[in-house]
Amino acid sequence: MPDRTRFARGVRGLGLLVGLAGVLQAQARPTPRTSTVPPSAQQTAERIRQEQLELERLRQERSALEQKMRRLQTSARDVSAERAILERQATATSRVVRSLDQQLGSLYDEVENVNMGLARTQDELRIKRAVLRYRVHEIYKRGPLYSVEALLSAQSIGALVARYKYLYLVAQRDRALVQRVEALTGQIDSQRSLLVRLQNDVELNRRQKAEEEQRLRRLELQRGRTLAQLQEQAKQAENRLRQVQRDEQRLSGVIAAFEAARRRAEARPNAAPTTRSVTTSDLGRLDWPVDGQIVYRFGRLVNPNNTSIRWNGIGIGAAEGTPVKAVAAGEVVFAEPSGTYGLTVLVQHGGGAYSLYASLASARVRRGQEIGKGEVIGTVGQADPDLPPRLHFEMRPRDGVAVDPLEWLRGQR
Repeated sequence: MPDRTRFARGVRGLGLLVGLAGVLQAQARPTPRTSTVPPSAQQTAERIRQEQLELERLRQERSALEQKMRRLQTSARDVSAERAILERQATATSRVVRSLDQQLGSLYDEVENVNMGLARTQDELRIKRAVLRYRVHEIYKRGPLYSVEALLSAQSIGALVARYKYLYLVAQRDRALVQRVEALTGQIDSQRSLLVRLQNDVELNRRQKAEEEQRLRRLELQRGRTLAQLQEQAKQAENRLRQVQRDEQRLSGVIAAFEAARRRAEARPNAAPTTRSVTTSDLGRLDWPVDGQIVYRFGRLVNPNNTSIRWNGIGIGAAEGTPVKAVAAGEVVFAEPSGTYGLTVLVQHGGGAYSLYASLASARVRRGQEIGKGEVIGTVGQADPDLPPRLHFEMRPRDGVAVDPLEWLRGQR
């Protein structure tokens, strides 16, 4: 009876052992390898993404400035405006370089963090692999049936359960060890990939920074040349203003001489009365000497380089060769080049009234010639290379004193 009881217990224990072995085998199966990314890498990636967005915005701003510069260079050139745009381009490029510096610093920090994390992970992996090799060695040394033998050698059900529990915990620990080794292997692969990507980003950042620094140096050189050109143009403008003032004084002297001669002639005994072809009734009624748009107006004009000039007349823009007509009948008293005024025709209308036509390409009248209203006296030219082709027109209705011609012309523009 005792032998039969022990046999029954052995059969039940063997069945329990088979069931437990199946459970142990199912629970000890390895899980798929997973890879993890350190939280610091995610934070740095987000920071770098924000910095790249700011860098892209800066580059778009600079691109708009470069397009504006190209438009300016293809149109009438304004050196002061070009210099202002160059200043803004240099500022934008400096901000791009600073942004690249910040990104480079972030990349260096992240490379250092990844290297430290990789070293820690590799150290832990070496320890875990050593433990795993020891466990595998122990398992193979004791044989594949060691667990069965350990269970079957139990003297009681309590001992069997205790040994099963111990073997189960050992199997759990071994499985956790295998999973940790696989997780560390995946983490190392992920960190190595991240490290390669970061190193590529660092190299790209360095190249971009070198290009931006070269661009900044070119802008600095161009800005210096533009500043020198601006200073040279300002000097030329000042010289030209002095020339214009001298030429204006010369013409005023010529008109004053004509006025003095006219007064002497009128003061002679039995002098014939002077007739005027231009009177106050002609205000706002005279025909335009040439059709066109106003280039500059009567009075003082401030130039972009902060120099100023006083115009004694108006500039009427028109194509070169356009016929110029007299606004009223009179006598041509001057028809020759006059410095910055270019080819100039001065018509006396009697009683101290004059009209002046300058910047002509050609003159069809001569000094002393009587002309009628609307008669062609010449053609439009370009005496000043800094201004478009135009007619410089002045009205001096009394005593040779210049007034605003627009007050005399029909339909003020």
